[in-house]
Amino acid sequence: PFCNADVGELLLFKTMDCFSNKITSENLKVKDVAKPGEPIINPAAGPVYINGAEPGDVLIVDILDVKVTDEGTITTDQGCGPLSSDMEIRTKKIKIKDGLANFNGVRFPIDPMIGVIGTAPSGDPVRTGAPGLHGGNMDSKIIKKGARVYFPVHVPGALLQMGDIHATMGDAEMCGTGIEIPGEIIVKTSLIKNFKLNMPVTETATHWWTNGCALEYEEALNIASEEMCRLIMNATGWDRTDTFMFMSVQSDVRINQACKPCSLFMDLRVGCPKLTDMKPLIY
Repeated sequence: PFCNADVGELLLFKTMDCFSNKITSENLKVKDVAKPGEPIINPAAGPVYINGAEPGDVLIVDILDVKVTDEGTITTDQGCGPLSSDMEIRTKKIKIKDGLANFNGVRFPIDPMIGVIGTAPSGDPVRTGAPGLHGGNMDSKIIKKGARVYFPVHVPGALLQMGDIHATMGDAEMCGTGIEIPGEIIVKTSLIKNFKLNMPVTETATHWWTNGCALEYEEALNIASEEMCRLIMNATGWDRTDTFMFMSVQSDVRINQACKPCSLFMDLRVGCPKLTDMKPLIY
């Protein structure tokens, strides 16, 4: 079942952490709660049926606020991440106070972001732990308060879902978790009718970012770069070669999620700065 909402309504998503709030102490490990037949990882709140959204449209999601509780969780897991071969399996609880996380006495500002956000894909269902052309577990740390995310609509109503908040997370999420934490997300939606978009795009104050995921880095880079190239060509009227050269001197590549083998996918983003002489890439 899902609820309905009109574009422009404020929507509040109340989310559990990526372990469905089941790791309640440092004595519990991932293996203790993620058991076969119990799909608890990366639950997403929703879905919400957005009235008027149809396949071929673009759903715009403005992230108005992301609030978190006062304690989060970091874990390591067997074989997860580049240094995992000689690491202990460990759970660490992190206290949050006055906007600061406390890691072994070292405090640093939190910057809450949304790990899982997307619309329903066409065809077969996709688990919330996987990224794709519909969004999903993109783990892009720029999807936070103030960001605007554009999603292609694949099914009537779009079926918007989100969850997997991190109080803070580094690019690539090296050990497989950020500071995993429950929270609340406030968003507002709008629509662009009949605009071709192949994958999620995130707009920040300074950049446009396409998102690509695949089994390997090169394929993920090609996917995100192709969409960025297409959008720049559409906005500027440049040919493919000029656009490629422009991307080489102005675009950046950032790794969202690369903690293989616990995650099957390489997920990354390609950014283009907002320049005075360029029109918006999506309009």
